[in-house]
Amino acid sequence: ASTDGSTMISYAADSHVLYGELYHWPAATWPEGSMLDIYEWDTGKFLGKIKQVPQTWNVTGNMNEWQLAIGETTYGGRSELGKQPGAIMDYGSLIYVTLQRAKNAREAILTLGELMAEYGYASSGESVSISDPNEVWIMELIGKGEGHKGAVWVARRVPDGYICAHSNQARITTFPLADGKTSISFDDRDKIFEDDIECVYAADVISFARDKEYFDGKDKDFSFSDVYAPVGFGGARFCEVRVWAMFNDVHSDMGQYADYVKGHVKHDDKFADGSKNPNGFASNRMPLWIKPERKISVHDMMNFMRNHLEGTELDMTKDAGAGPFGLPYRWRPLTWEYDGKMYVNERATATQQTGFSFVAECRPMKPDWLGGILWFGIDDAA
Repeated sequence: ASTDGSTMISYAADSHVLYGELYHWPAATWPEGSMLDIYEWDTGKFLGKIKQVPQTWNVTGNMNEWQLAIGETTYGGRSELGKQPGAIMDYGSLIYVTLQRAKNAREAILTLGELMAEYGYASSGESVSISDPNEVWIMELIGKGEGHKGAVWVARRVPDGYICAHSNQARITTFPLADGKTSISFDDRDKIFEDDIECVYAADVISFARDKEYFDGKDKDFSFSDVYAPVGFGGARFCEVRVWAMFNDVHSDMGQYADYVKGHVKHDDKFADGSKNPNGFASNRMPLWIKPERKISVHDMMNFMRNHLEGTELDMTKDAGAGPFGLPYRWRPLTWEYDGKMYVNERATATQQTGFSFVAECRPMKPDWLGGILWFGIDDAA
């Protein structure tokens, strides 16, 4: 979907107490038996040790020497699944360890899946963007909680010519079940490098939900997001609205989802396409990806990250909170109560509490040592 055939992902690390850091791990070889200390990315807490691999790659920020790039957003999901005593791999460590070990997106999915299975998953629900010069994947995962080890997850390849986004709300709903041709479970991961594979998922992603009594419908109707992280008012108004803002910039038919991203989540008997909704999932959600009406440049990607809902009904430069100077900044909390009624501020893509942001540009027309560009910035992306 890009103007020059590049693949691109973007990311903003938002936190009131996070400062921009550009990390670097040089390539290295390691003697047999080496161990790697793991510290939780958010807090610096020591979590444990894992086995080191014989060779690690050069990593700068969120991209490595093979033009592999990884970003994320946290969606949380079911709170009881967010704690896993003894787990070693938190979401930040997963990203940066994987960048040191994998050469491409499919190797990254393998690495992420195997690390979580072997060492446990020490964070809440995450959406992960994974790009290399040839393809982009979205992977969504959530831990299994106390008494279990690892995570359940689904990874889907973004189709050529399409764009995808996630903003702190799980977005993968139904997905193609394993057929050995386009979709496989992680038990058949030896097939992951076959060209036609476009979906990979944890073998127990559905059965675990059944065991926990989260889901009792037919496998084909299973929705990862609706089961593990159902979307509510906040998920739509504060999170999905940022996805909508990007889609709305490049497609003229996104107005049909304006009501949804304002927080009006419906649970009708049928989905928008007319198919039945036997499990009562949210029925008016946006698609996981869309085909843009124009090609996307790297400058477009930068501008997507600068968005304050300008030109829309929720334009932050024009509502009462903007003041006389039309400022798009709002201090927390996002919601407050006055005279018995609840009010909200908007949560736009660009925000004053961004620690760092990037656009990763992976260029297949260049050799790897030259092709990967990490456009990196600190503070507000706008």
